[in-house]
Amino acid sequence: MQKNQAVQRNGITEGVIWQQLLLFFFPILFGTFFQQLYNTADAMIVGKFVGKEALSAVGGTTGTLINLLVGFFVGLSSGAAVVVSQYYGAGQEDQVRKAVHTSFYLSICGGIFLMLIGEVFTPAAIDMMGVPEEIRAYSISYMRIYFLGIIGNLIYNMGAAILLAVSFPFLGIYNGGAALFRAVGDSKRPLYFLIACCLTNIALDLLFVIVLKMEVAGVAWATIISQLVSAVLVMVTLMRSKESFRFELRYLRMDRLMLAKIIKIGLPAGIQSMMYSISNILIQANINSFGTDVIAAWAVYGKVDGLFWMTMDAMGIAITTFAGQNFGAGKLDRLKKGNRVGLVMTTIITAILGGFIIIFGHGLSTLFTSDAAVLEESIKIINFITPFWFCYVCVNVYSCTLRGIGDAFVPMLLICFGTCGLRVLWVLIAGLVCPGLYTTLVSYPLSWTITSIGFIVYYYRFSEMRKINRMS
Repeated sequence: MQKNQAVQRNGITEGVIWQQLLLFFFPILFGTFFQQLYNTADAMIVGKFVGKEALSAVGGTTGTLINLLVGFFVGLSSGAAVVVSQYYGAGQEDQVRKAVHTSFYLSICGGIFLMLIGEVFTPAAIDMMGVPEEIRAYSISYMRIYFLGIIGNLIYNMGAAILLAVSFPFLGIYNGGAALFRAVGDSKRPLYFLIACCLTNIALDLLFVIVLKMEVAGVAWATIISQLVSAVLVMVTLMRSKESFRFELRYLRMDRLMLAKIIKIGLPAGIQSMMYSISNILIQANINSFGTDVIAAWAVYGKVDGLFWMTMDAMGIAITTFAGQNFGAGKLDRLKKGNRVGLVMTTIITAILGGFIIIFGHGLSTLFTSDAAVLEESIKIINFITPFWFCYVCVNVYSCTLRGIGDAFVPMLLICFGTCGLRVLWVLIAGLVCPGLYTTLVSYPLSWTITSIGFIVYYYRFSEMRKINRMS
């Protein structure tokens, strides 16, 4: 089988495994960092210059609701990334082109749908979560403006997944394109795009909030304008490319067979993401009952905790792409070794990051608020949850390897019922017996541990990797 020249250049199917994973991981990590910086910068600026009520709105409740809808389409985009990476690894250029254009068609349609849903149902969703009255107006304002720009985000993420997946109208374009870039081993250009639009977002945050006094509405407008910038950068790059993943408007259509393949792999990831979000929404609604100080502290923790999750996402993307390309190229021994190397690397990275967060947690928290009560509570939450991050490592590595080879349904069930379902049951049952914030927080390490055990059993005893592991 003739190898694609791009695959030879990036070394995913040829080079030293740990080096190639790191070379792919770091650009994605930095890119994810800058994408995370969108909302982090929003939270920092409103927390410092508007108040803890604005911080609670931007950093807490709105984030969980946005992730519910956006996460589903980002999950679908992971299906596109896997399909593209497999065809690209196998050198099937016609199939790559069909997958790319079907993915973008899906991103655009998904972005329009999400925009309409967000605009219509935002007030009802905010009220259902029991948001305190002093936060309600801020939350509605932020979400409605944010959803206006969701197409750009989805298009970037889809493009980044090719030069990885699908995400909002302006937000959707960027996310889709970035996913496609990454699927073929190009993780650097999405990083450059994100740096540009992140700097744009910060500059506009400062202008709209500090100079023009637009408060929460200002950071929302800054976010969607910067997402438009990222979407444009991705589309221009894909349209100018000479590779098989080149975007041409004349080919923009839905290929039913390709769509079915994308959905088969991506739908479980989308449902999985939604289940995460639903469980987090229920937890957020529970936390909302403890008052504004706790809501703000949880929002601060969410931004600090985001360092861990963006690291897991970056390593997960690297492992999924590595698995997809090597599976497509028929290099099964390399696929097995990649999983083991990924597990060791993820464990080491988690240890380093966890130590950093525990040591510097107070300093990081002060970036978002100066309120003494909020700071005290946020440090308690950080010190309680961070040591348990190890419990999630197996979930991340095994699920991403399995998704890369197209085995996505059972991993989705394991995460939905293990991580998400168990978490909800714990909050509902244990919360009644012993109500309190830390009873709620125990749900995280408990669900991670049980789900990790489930993945270890499935991976070695029942999954598609069981057959591959026997081919030694």
